[in-house]
Amino acid sequence: MPLPLNLSTPPSPIGDVDYTAIRNFAALRGQLRVSFTPHCNAACWFCHNEGDVPPPETRRDHAHKPRARQVDAAAFVQTITSLMASGLKRVYFTGGEPLTSRWARPVLEQLPRSGPDSSYTLITNGLLVRRNQHWLAKTPLDKVKVSLHYFSDESLREIAQVPQGIGVILDGIEAAREVLPRVELNCLIQRQNTHEIRAILDYALERRMPVQFIELVDTPYNQPGSAAAVSAEEIIRHLRTLTSDEHTEIAGVGQGRRVFRVDGIEIDVIHRDLGRHHVGQCGSCALRSQCIEGFWALRVDHAGGLQPCLLREDLRMDLLPHLDDPQALATAVARHVTAFTEGTL
Repeated sequence: MPLPLNLSTPPSPIGDVDYTAIRNFAALRGQLRVSFTPHCNAACWFCHNEGDVPPPETRRDHAHKPRARQVDAAAFVQTITSLMASGLKRVYFTGGEPLTSRWARPVLEQLPRSGPDSSYTLITNGLLVRRNQHWLAKTPLDKVKVSLHYFSDESLREIAQVPQGIGVILDGIEAAREVLPRVELNCLIQRQNTHEIRAILDYALERRMPVQFIELVDTPYNQPGSAAAVSAEEIIRHLRTLTSDEHTEIAGVGQGRRVFRVDGIEIDVIHRDLGRHHVGQCGSCALRSQCIEGFWALRVDHAGGLQPCLLREDLRMDLLPHLDDPQALATAVARHVTAFTEGTL
């Protein structure tokens, strides 16, 4: 069981270590993304797998395997609890597909209750939600975000390479809505689904679910399919016919976004033209020209690593030596994030 921590009181600085960088990152709505597993029951062509080997690549070449698992449920909970006590607020559970992991249930059931300014979000493809609905209802999850990049059996097979029909995912969305306080959708705009974008929007609006439309981020993970990238301009023009309630958000971390409200429902569009947030370490980064996202997430993975940048595995921190001591873990991460943001890592 995790050690009890007061999430409203960050740990005190030790020596010359403080938590300013982490707290600033949290104040800018930075995310802690916890990857339970690199494995997935889908193989979306654009997947970056939080920096691990993407499932489509593993399917093409079985010798190219993701990192081996080295973290169990107790270590996940301890890490999350410690980093939230350090100041992080927004925790997202990812994979691969998180619900394929044996650790999903024990971790989500043991989480400390989120505070008034913190939240837990499960990101899923929806295929396994109905099967796991009974225990998901008992977790402190604040939100489920379902990736809905398709709206027919044909586009589902073309994009995600799964044998199931779209009905399984739509039923998973309904299963989540039945037991959890908030369900949102996200959709990557691409050549394979442009004919379905408005249908996905209508589906979300009919059920009063927020939805996020995302332009493809061009990285080495998806370069082979980069010709499928489609601009968000068409959906933006359509949204402007539905509402005049529009604003842009370029503060904080990550890419800028256009936010629309249609009958009170938030629809946002991740739009590359609005810029992104970079930090000190990015200034001298040789990969910056390939980076559109900026610094917006700390990624904790199943192998016990913490990575502040998707494209820079050389900046990945090993958490394993610190897992037995929550204070030492928080201190080590604080130092790492500070060095990253100050450009000294």
